[in-house]
Amino acid sequence: MGVLNKPYFRGQSVTRLDAKGRLRIPTKFREVLVNHYSDALIITMLEECLVAYPPEIWERIETKVESFSQVDPQQRAFMRFFISGAEECEFDNQGRILIPPVLREKAALGQDEIVLAGMLTSFEIWNKTAWEKHTRWDVEQYQQIMGIVAGTGL
Repeated sequence: MGVLNKPYFRGQSVTRLDAKGRLRIPTKFREVLVNHYSDALIITMLEECLVAYPPEIWERIETKVESFSQVDPQQRAFMRFFISGAEECEFDNQGRILIPPVLREKAALGQDEIVLAGMLTSFEIWNKTAWEKHTRWDVEQYQQIMGIVAGTGL
């Protein structure tokens, strides 16, 4: 199996929500789901964006989080933010998912353009303005980020 056949979300797409808050998932991302995972997504908040996970990947996250302390304030805060905000989103017959209103509001997803960014086992859903701001910060921090990445052996 070649590297491009692995079940990874790669690349970026720019799109918009429809008037009802539905998002059409790009074909290249949808094919990863259809060919390798359940045809649904678990979506939650992370930083300023939403992150979409195939259910099988989300299950691994929940399994790890199950071992978190029930009294550690930081671990409970993570669960409160990341886990409690998660919603399962199923596809309609036109290949769209409805982003729940609370998640749309938290990520500032309205009628503006939206960027979907592949992150291998998940993909991020960004308000385009927030995406551009965040990627400017990434560029400003490039040398420091690359030093950390180099330390991982990449």
